[in-house]
Amino acid sequence: MDRMWWHKSVVYQVYPKSFYDSNGDGIGDLGGVISKLDYLEMLGIDILWLSPVYTSPMDDNGYDISDYYAIAPQFGTIDDMDRLIVEAAKRGIAIMMDIVVNHTSDEHPWFIESRSSIHNPKRDWYIWRDGATATLPPNNGESFFTGSAWERDEKTGQYYMHLFSKKQPDLNWKNPEVREEVYRMIRWWLDRGIKGVRLDAIDLISKPEKCINGNEGNNINGMEHWANGPDIDTYLREMNREVFSSYDVVTVGETSFADTKRAVAFTSPESKEMDMIFQFEHMHIDHGGEKGKWERVPLILVKLKSVLSRWQMELYGKGWNSLYWCNHDQPRIVSRFGNDESRYRVQSAKMLAAALHLMQGTPFVYQGEEIGMTNTLFDSIEDYDDIDTLNYYKKAVCEQGIEKEEVLQKIHWASRDNARTPMQWSGAKNGGFTTGVPWLKVNPNYRRINVTNALMDKDSVFYFYRELIRLRRNSPYSDLIAYGDYRQFYENAESVFVYLRTLGDKRILVICSFVKNEVAFTLPGELEGYKVSVILANYPDKKEPVKRMLRPYECVVVELL
Repeated sequence: MDRMWWHKSVVYQVYPKSFYDSNGDGIGDLGGVISKLDYLEMLGIDILWLSPVYTSPMDDNGYDISDYYAIAPQFGTIDDMDRLIVEAAKRGIAIMMDIVVNHTSDEHPWFIESRSSIHNPKRDWYIWRDGATATLPPNNGESFFTGSAWERDEKTGQYYMHLFSKKQPDLNWKNPEVREEVYRMIRWWLDRGIKGVRLDAIDLISKPEKCINGNEGNNINGMEHWANGPDIDTYLREMNREVFSSYDVVTVGETSFADTKRAVAFTSPESKEMDMIFQFEHMHIDHGGEKGKWERVPLILVKLKSVLSRWQMELYGKGWNSLYWCNHDQPRIVSRFGNDESRYRVQSAKMLAAALHLMQGTPFVYQGEEIGMTNTLFDSIEDYDDIDTLNYYKKAVCEQGIEKEEVLQKIHWASRDNARTPMQWSGAKNGGFTTGVPWLKVNPNYRRINVTNALMDKDSVFYFYRELIRLRRNSPYSDLIAYGDYRQFYENAESVFVYLRTLGDKRILVICSFVKNEVAFTLPGELEGYKVSVILANYPDKKEPVKRMLRPYECVVVELL
């Protein structure tokens, strides 16, 4: 596999609405991002992934785009966007745009034309079908945001498909005019100077016929049926050929239902589709049951290790992994797999960072992750904004009759708004995020957990992340971390995650405890003959892990000499 510039990169995701408000209106904006570029440079990241800032009705916080070529006024202007690209480049930071092309907003001019008449030239730009009967949609397919994936349009009497909100109609990728318009738009952004593209929900652009054929009636069960349709590889290869192959750019696709085999097909250099994908398998470890992500189950570390290790080994030399714990769609990782109590929050945040960043792949850091931000605890459903959360609450309470307290408990853990509370910059009012009224409440723990405190404490989570980024980008271990092979030890251990990275005669061993009690640890027998040199540890004394008790959430990274 050829070595690419982004193999040693670290990506930082900014959710603009919650990052920093530069004008006091309570909403983060591009001016706020620009003002914090020095902070990101100090952290060491070299790619900034920007969640959507396009013009949008904001039904799904910008993932419902009504104009791909304009910036939403609440975020700024196209001049601000151009300035961000230039100012970031001065600091060695490339901009990755979040591009949503599975669907648009229902307020996009394309859809306004499409729904105006059955005979409109853009009718076939979206997916329209007759109902199965006079009162039933084409089939019983469900959207990811609960409810039917079909919405009846009163003007023409037909239904349009929406895999997410009813205000997010799906584009018809079978229409070559749609694809060419999408390609033209992406080229326009690349020509403005962006260096990365994150393709939202990209594995859904090819719909299997059984999912959209209204003549088969009610026959769709399971969200996985929508993904990886028969033309998915054709479309992605065409997009690469028509767009990305002409630019020095990195691409990552959101693929909810990819397994390792599909990941290789998506990301192998020979396939010429995408550079890497976001897989979700490790994100499903701690929830399940009939209620999906809202039903929490205890973390079984053996399962998590098995998933992570399988992706490491089965993509090695064939494709490329993305490495992430957090993003705008996931609860905070310290509250999921770590310990968000005051006593062990810092240790568990560092441990989780080391476990992820020292595997092969490109790491993604979500805003606030680098200071150990946690899930929030809102008092009532009125405090939440996320459409998925609100839809779930309505269905669970109003339709299923579940007690409000029980539903709120599930929401406290699983809501996407956990990741969307404003960035905690200081102990000042509103966490220093805004001088106005924040669009979403700030986590009450901002007085304790904030950037100002982190920068003053040389033993903080922030400086641990910075050291991990340095090790990957500019250290004697950079090549090993980026290209070395991977081997797990103690696969069946219920408390520790231990893996070895090897390249040539260099070896590093990563040891991570996932529990809040002490755990006995001994080096694997075949490694006992090596001398041990500690590279990184999350306890200040950097104690060698030869044969001793690991402390709560302890991690130690050693070179074997």
